[in-house]
Amino acid sequence: MTKKHLRATAIKCLQDEAAALLALVTSIDESFDQACEIILQCRGKLIVTGVGKSGHIGAKIAATLSSTGTPSFFINPLDAFHGDLGVISNDDVVLAISYSGQTDELLRFLPYLLEKNIPVIGMTGNPQSLLAQYATAHLNICVAHEACPLGLAPTTSTTATLAMGDALACALMEARNFKASDFAQFHPGGSLGKRLLTTAKDVMHSTDLPIVSPELALSEAVIHLSRGRLGLCVAVEEGRVAGIITDGDVRRAMEAAQDKFFTQTVSDIMTKNPKTVSADTKIATIEEILHTNKIHAVLVVDKENHLLGIVDSFKTRI
Repeated sequence: MTKKHLRATAIKCLQDEAAALLALVTSIDESFDQACEIILQCRGKLIVTGVGKSGHIGAKIAATLSSTGTPSFFINPLDAFHGDLGVISNDDVVLAISYSGQTDELLRFLPYLLEKNIPVIGMTGNPQSLLAQYATAHLNICVAHEACPLGLAPTTSTTATLAMGDALACALMEARNFKASDFAQFHPGGSLGKRLLTTAKDVMHSTDLPIVSPELALSEAVIHLSRGRLGLCVAVEEGRVAGIITDGDVRRAMEAAQDKFFTQTVSDIMTKNPKTVSADTKIATIEEILHTNKIHAVLVVDKENHLLGIVDSFKTRI
């Protein structure tokens, strides 16, 4: 088998799965709305269950939901019959996943849930299946065919299942007005959590800051720029930030003024309203400011505009 043939097979797999996901858009209907409403009204937990590949995907969906504001966990229906049913209360909701909708282990699970009046959201590829018919709400994840060359291994169907789980999680996030700060509460140990929780005062340069007077000659300001190693100098007047100059400002001034450059002062070229943040501004917010304004640093100031520190783009990479 040639490399060209291998690549063609891989490309077809991705194309098939991408097409299946686009076709899944038609499944976002009234039943999807009903599923969301059931979960939003849930006073307990969302319990996700499934067997085999559906179980693996279900565990991922449960993890995504848990980290985005919907208390959730995965339970294997086989374990449920051996004591784990005790973790399910009448206030809970069950999301049962089976592409065929006829998985025996799940169907044996249904009578207990129905007897307890526990809402069941069925996620299947067969709207006529027993699971779909007995479910309180049904999410249709039907695909035309599997991407597997043999048409046997769960490929497109598992991708569709995972995508529907993501769609559900995203819709619930919007409904709950779930914010980045909320997400950080569930991810305090990871790099994402650190970016969302860390503030300017935690990372800012606060010693040996490159501070100059607005009346300082540019020829001398260049020395401060070099020593500061931040690519900028902060003009401070009467203890308050008056402006900022960067190495780029100096280069442009040298090109424009040429011989007259040495007669100019910091105030002649400084940006008089530089971007500033408070000490408790989150790093994630500072990253957005840097990106939006195409700058590499912001000044950290107090309410009276006194300089407290400087946060550059390198300090946001935590």
